Amino acid sequence: MKPSVFVLALAAAASAPALVHSQPSGSGATVRVTPLGSHDGEFCAQDRAMIFEDPDGTRILYDAGRTVRGADDPRLGKIDAVLLSHVHGDHLGDAHQPAANAGECGKPDASVKATPNSNTANIAAAKKAKLVVGGEMHTLFANKLKAAGGDPKQVQPLRFGGSVEVGGVTIASVPAVHSNGLDPAFLDPGHGEALKANGLTAYVGPPNGYVLKFSNGLVAYLSGDTGVTAEQDLVVGRFYKAKLAVINIGGTFSTGPAEAAYVINEMVKPNAVIASHANEVATKDGKLVPGTKTARFADALKVPMHLPLSGRTSTFDGDGKCITGC
Repeated sequence: MKPSVFVLALAAAASAPALVHSQPSGSGATVRVTPLGSHDGEFCAQDRAMIFEDPDGTRILYDAGRTVRGADDPRLGKIDAVLLSHVHGDHLGDAHQPAANAGECGKPDASVKATPNSNTANIAAAKKAKLVVGGEMHTLFANKLKAAGGDPKQVQPLRFGGSVEVGGVTIASVPAVHSNGLDPAFLDPGHGEALKANGLTAYVGPPNGYVLKFSNGLVAYLSGDTGVTAEQDLVVGRFYKAKLAVINIGGTFSTGPAEAAYVINEMVKPNAVIASHANEVATKDGKLVPGTKTARFADALKVPMHLPLSGRTSTFDGDGKCITGC
């Protein structure tokens, strides 16, 4: 069988410098990963947000959602870039917690309204960070940044096949198979009410995931909300050769435990994985709860799974091996 044009194109691109950095993976430097969930030391139902810190100090916030407590959340510190996979409220942030541990792990209190702007745009504006988005989202967020007191030029459009550099980190966009409708609550009253009356959302182009290449050589795949898709094998696994993956396991709206395990074991084939977006109370006192989706995912894996316990920092070397906080 002759290889497809897409496969040949990927092979030709393999020598491109887009994801190449000077620091080798054996340098001893590590990437710091800190989940920002709703309840300290736990993995709870609404947890999506994570900060990735490069050895050079570059800090990237991924999918702020409802558990980052606005731009003043003391856990944020310096943020150089904010990544958004798609515009659903639990990722974009239609609201957020008023304080640490507010509500219950299974149902956090997200009573601080962020619409018609968003938690994501408010954070990016306050931190003067780049806001990296795909699809047709950049024009929407240029307006959102301006409304939040930021600069529309902070918005960085990034679509499949492209990459941008922020400090020592190269960020590439990869496909996610999911919906990406903007809730009318994020729109001005005239447009929002018209859409709501017709049971519609505003489409802003396809969702996406990301591949991050850090200065210590680590390549990390952030799946966003997605089902199983061929690009996880062909692009994320074969081309980018991701060594660490963060994948959604909640089911119904994205890959469930069995599907996510297949992606990890047979397609991406990283050396470690961090579970995300489980939509459940996955831990109690920081320990995995037996019988949960997260536990089933861990049991089905061929590689180590790490729990994203809120506020607990883990470090990873260039090969995706967890060094501390594992």
